[in-house]
Amino acid sequence: MTTAFSPRRLVLVVLTLLFVFAGAPGRPDAAKLPYAPLSIVTAKGTFLFQVEVADTDRSRERGLMFRKSLAADQGMLFDFKASQPVSFWMKNTLIPLDMLFVAADGRIISIAAQARPLSEAPIASGGDVLGVIELRGGRAAEIGARPGDLVRNTIFAP
Repeated sequence: MTTAFSPRRLVLVVLTLLFVFAGAPGRPDAAKLPYAPLSIVTAKGTFLFQVEVADTDRSRERGLMFRKSLAADQGMLFDFKASQPVSFWMKNTLIPLDMLFVAADGRIISIAAQARPLSEAPIASGGDVLGVIELRGGRAAEIGARPGDLVRNTIFAP
């Protein structure tokens, strides 16, 4: 006995397979990135984080899109491999984020606090940066991070 698929059922099967094999937005296994330790030294002390490292065009483009939460001790480090001015946006980003724009020497040059979810407005670095750190919205203020503070990670010069 053969079973005929209706066009609607066939479309549902194909979409389901694409969802399963292509990695659905928001799925934890959609993009596995390496983690690295990172510390931020402020007037309040040294704060330790475990950050996902986005160091390819593809991983930098996806960033923290579709995430529904971010722990206080986690974040993402965008490694641009060379100092340059950069701009970010919050398209498809569901949670507010703090963006710390960091020069090659590890000094924070600017902070975009509480970036608005889903916004397509550009957020500029304000100068040449080697990396950008995204933390849970409000976290930069909690640790007292300010321009001039030091970020320690292997991508930045000591």
